[in-house]
Amino acid sequence: MTELAARLRRLRDQAGVAKIEAVTNVASPAIAPTAPWPAGLERLLAVRRPVSARPRLSAVRPAGLGRELAPGLWFAEDVTDWPSVPAPFDGTFAKLPEPIDPADVLLLDTETTGLAGGTGTRAFMIGVARWQGRRFVLRQLTITALAGEAAMLEQLRAWIAPTTVLATYNGKSYDAPLLATRFRLERMANPLQGLRHIDLLHPVRRRWRAQWPNCRLATAERQLLGVIREDDLPGAQAPAAWLRFLRAGDPTDLYRVLKHNAQDLRSLAGVLGHLAALESASDTMALP
Repeated sequence: MTELAARLRRLRDQAGVAKIEAVTNVASPAIAPTAPWPAGLERLLAVRRPVSARPRLSAVRPAGLGRELAPGLWFAEDVTDWPSVPAPFDGTFAKLPEPIDPADVLLLDTETTGLAGGTGTRAFMIGVARWQGRRFVLRQLTITALAGEAAMLEQLRAWIAPTTVLATYNGKSYDAPLLATRFRLERMANPLQGLRHIDLLHPVRRRWRAQWPNCRLATAERQLLGVIREDDLPGAQAPAAWLRFLRAGDPTDLYRVLKHNAQDLRSLAGVLGHLAALESASDTMALP
């Protein structure tokens, strides 16, 4: 070997070329099976998966919300003897001059994704209650996927008749306009339009705003009905509870929202009965 060839060989050895040639001349071994990811790494990768790879919301079945009526829509019902049925009453305290049959009253309360209103806010839970015979029937609709909203609105429509008298707390300013927007976006006729509506916030304010620190429903139920809630999830935390369920599948606080909504409806019924009884008593005292 000449001196030049020897120098070239040394340079090639230093660059690793000879080793590469040696490796390419050896038959490739069989590929070993991939070992499973360590548990910690798998959790890290799961956090970074694209949205399309995450579990579908419909796979979560929160039995505590009742039974599934349609994909993403759950229904719960409770029948009790409280609050008791009020007698037919004069609606003048709510600026409704005609007599009202309690059987026509539909109490309504919503839990929503925010308190600001607007087209971006939707009701993820709608609670209604009414007296049927001597029983108080409370029904709640909850959506666990956005696709369930149309079915929820359609079910609400089925519970409303032209003779229905709506009863809410601040519903004229919040619940009714919000639902009107959702019906319009779903291209459905709004069944709430044209109904007689008792918004209990206004008569409560007229009677007690000078005596109470505020006229929130929680204050009215405490002052008039002696209701003191325990382990109640405040309504302002309801949007976070619903989002936590959508993102993490944890329904714990969503069940508490269901309980909060049910108590709102019972308190609405109790406050309505109290105001109706006061109106009746005042009418009796005014008789000659």
